[in-house]
Amino acid sequence: MKVLIYFDDYDTVKESGVGKAIDHQIKALKLADVDFSLDKNDEYDICHINTVFPKSVLFADKAKKDGKKIVYHAHSTKEDFKNSFKFSNQIAPIFKNWLVYSYRKGDIILTPTDYSRKILEGYKLDREIKVVSNGIDLDFWKKKDGDRENFYKKYGLDKNKKSIISVGLFIYRKGILDFVELAKRLPQYEFVWFGELNLNLVPENIKRAVKTDLKNLHFPGYVKQDDLRQAYSGSDLYIFPTHEETEGIVLLEALAMKTDILIRDIEIYENLIDGKEIYKAKTIDEFEEKSIKILEAQLPSLKEEGYKKAEEKSLKKIGIRLKEIYEDLLERE
Repeated sequence: MKVLIYFDDYDTVKESGVGKAIDHQIKALKLADVDFSLDKNDEYDICHINTVFPKSVLFADKAKKDGKKIVYHAHSTKEDFKNSFKFSNQIAPIFKNWLVYSYRKGDIILTPTDYSRKILEGYKLDREIKVVSNGIDLDFWKKKDGDRENFYKKYGLDKNKKSIISVGLFIYRKGILDFVELAKRLPQYEFVWFGELNLNLVPENIKRAVKTDLKNLHFPGYVKQDDLRQAYSGSDLYIFPTHEETEGIVLLEALAMKTDILIRDIEIYENLIDGKEIYKAKTIDEFEEKSIKILEAQLPSLKEEGYKKAEEKSLKKIGIRLKEIYEDLLERE
């Protein structure tokens, strides 16, 4: 059995969650001793596709014509496309139709969570949908000596202040407006948002938020993985104010780093228990109140319990799961 991880679109998505998912699949398959290739000209039995660009869909057609099995990985939904770019809400119904067309190319569809599977089942794809987490590389996401000092020095943060970070594109769905509002309300803390997006693609309110002139608010843009690892390790609180996700790899990273975490209370994270494994908030006022309580040790740290949730999604376990799915697919008529 040999698997082709379709790689032609990687440069386009490498800075996104889909890009990270592809990176994780590559390492997971290595850990599970699965023979795979990134070269579409190699011989292979199964093609695993993660993107929904026209080129990807056309390749799925070619692979199917050549008698290959297709695994289509559904990372996107109409729901998480909305509230992202300019006119995304207007385009969302068309995007959903394209997703349906693309995902139906698969003999089987994979998606990261039970929540996203439930959404996709509503699309009536007429395909089996299996849940496989994007996983987390526990070997990489570990604290190191000097992380805090390096993090504060690199971004010019006030050493006398505690720090709050978040990670994501400059889009409403990721909760950037609430993050900026928190920075205004809590000048006693440093706020750092990692990630970026061409501001010509976002609405005016997002542009204004990113350009907000606050001494305690920093936008370093897209950074290398080790810089992000240092930030998780060196900061005092990770906030994930996202409104919609199919999984949220950055949350898995924060859990793996044993970071104190505060997330928005949304349906996809109902399996994470507020006050046991993680802290949750629904409103901006609640985010403000809980941020202070976590940072001032008025609430207990949940780092160790949160780490257990990351362990459940190690890349070794994901590789074994993928291998089982591939082998089962090849045995089918």
